Amino acid sequence: MGTEEEDYNFVFKVVLIGESGVGKTNLLSRFTRNEFNHDSRTTIGVEFSTRTVTLDGLMVKAQIWDTAGLERYRAITSAYYRGAVGALLVFDITKHQTYNSVDRWLKELYDHADANIVVMLVGNKKDLGDQAREVPSEEAKMYAENSGLLFIETSALDATNVELAFETVLAEIFKKVSKNKPGQAKSNTVSLGQENVSSSPAPQNPDERKTCCRNI
Repeated sequence: MGTEEEDYNFVFKVVLIGESGVGKTNLLSRFTRNEFNHDSRTTIGVEFSTRTVTLDGLMVKAQIWDTAGLERYRAITSAYYRGAVGALLVFDITKHQTYNSVDRWLKELYDHADANIVVMLVGNKKDLGDQAREVPSEEAKMYAENSGLLFIETSALDATNVELAFETVLAEIFKKVSKNKPGQAKSNTVSLGQENVSSSPAPQNPDERKTCCRNI
């Protein structure tokens, strides 16, 4: 049995962004621990969790950062975009105002993150059904296509497409990294830039749980 550092070949830092209350924290907990908390409170600052997946026979550790959506915490979280190679930009399909803010979140992301970052637009709370929907699926899909983003609709409550969302983002990152840096050293957070590979700052006592999943 290898050491913990030998258990993975890559570390990909992925950030969850979007307005408060869209379900970012529950998407994170569903993917990393298969849990959903009906009473989850607003994230203050940044929360952090990990999951290890297998891509093309290699172990990839996803460091997933849940950034606070409330305006007053955004100054705290802006530094955490640094080193991110993937992002899930989440809105609530039942609240059009959370979709209206997507442009602003994208600008902030591109201001602070690598220009080659893989971004997926995620319409969450699909379980609430069409009767509660305020954002047409085709409208969001077209916006994503025009903006060069991946797109999916999810439900953290019933787990619809949560695995697929994260795995698709990780697979896209892996394709870019494999193309640009085929010999990337393990135990480092990968940058999609041409030169640097850097370790990201981690908060104290991160909640980590490794879970293996199928190849995608």
